[in-house]
Amino acid sequence: MRARTATMAVLLLLTPIALHGQRRIPKDLSGTRGFNYRAAPARTSPEFWEQYKPAETERDLDYALRLKLNQVRVFLSWDAWIQDRPAFRRNLLHFVRAAHARGIGVMATVQYEEAVPGDTSAWPRAREWAQDLVATIGKEPGLQFWDVMNEPECCELPASAENRLRMRFAMHMANVFRQLDKRTPVTIGATFADNMIAMGDSVDVLSYHNYYPTRAGIRAEIAKAKAYAAETGKALINTEIGCTGRANPYDVALQEHMNAHVGWYIWELMVTRRWGTVHGVFYPDGSIRDPSIVAALFGMFRNRGNDDVLEDPDREGWVTRTVDNNRKWLVDPKATWEQGLELAETSVNLLEANQLVAMHELPSREIQQLRNGPQDMPNLRADLEKYTHQLEPYRKRAATGAR
Repeated sequence: MRARTATMAVLLLLTPIALHGQRRIPKDLSGTRGFNYRAAPARTSPEFWEQYKPAETERDLDYALRLKLNQVRVFLSWDAWIQDRPAFRRNLLHFVRAAHARGIGVMATVQYEEAVPGDTSAWPRAREWAQDLVATIGKEPGLQFWDVMNEPECCELPASAENRLRMRFAMHMANVFRQLDKRTPVTIGATFADNMIAMGDSVDVLSYHNYYPTRAGIRAEIAKAKAYAAETGKALINTEIGCTGRANPYDVALQEHMNAHVGWYIWELMVTRRWGTVHGVFYPDGSIRDPSIVAALFGMFRNRGNDDVLEDPDREGWVTRTVDNNRKWLVDPKATWEQGLELAETSVNLLEANQLVAMHELPSREIQQLRNGPQDMPNLRADLEKYTHQLEPYRKRAATGAR
């Protein structure tokens, strides 16, 4: 309850309560701790909404609370709406209310019929979609922002003629949403700060994405975005950061944005079927893929300075003793399965606890799979030989008499 109260207090700071008929435009979004969301089993936004499960959503939002996140960005699928409008409205309403009940504000990111943004004659068709969205959730207290289009210029700088037309459509839809909803601030999630600036006059809140592969690149983009925000007096937010496949580690990107006092939304909360190979924090069972991401979300980062203290895994002779015992087991014709598993588990615990191996494929996962399956002595033997070889360089004690 105490954590939820604190989260609600942050939301009140982010979005001040306004008078009737007045748009609630925040002055400062630096306290935003957000995430992009799609349920883990869904490959696409239409699939997420068409297979929407309220209990799954509530469970995942509870995971977000564990990380003290206070904003969620979710993509609203035109395809799912056109497929079954009543179901889409019902599910969207549940989502916004479930988030609000947990003190999590919603940024609703609007997707459109694929051909519409590039065809000016089709633009009026998007108005009906916008009208229905506003009628469904426009008065919900959990709705914080309309993100009227995601990355209309993706992914070019400078934007091509085709993408400049899509940017014009996004600005057109910003005006449409402002006409239809006098209360909720409007933004456009630009791929780059330069394109955010090009569309800046049409939005209430500035948002851009930053997947740069170096700290210098991240900082330069932040500086450009902050300078424009200061010039216009508009609040700034980054609505997408964190991608292992773009050399944009979560702990690096988060540290730079926290240091710069720029609010953020990570991509994304769940390890999903579509982007899970390069994004995501939680698996459906609540386990996590990388503890350093969770630490970074709480403002704790790896020591990259000169005052590091390296682990000494053989300080008390455990590496020496484990290597010796492994070798005895490997040459023992009467070696038992249970003893081998115990040695293997001890080995991987030394390797993982002292950060001696890459964690891409967890050795402890290999042992767990061996424990859960039928006895497989050849695989156990191969694994123990591998772990012994990995531990050997860290052996410092004498082969005998070591403690």
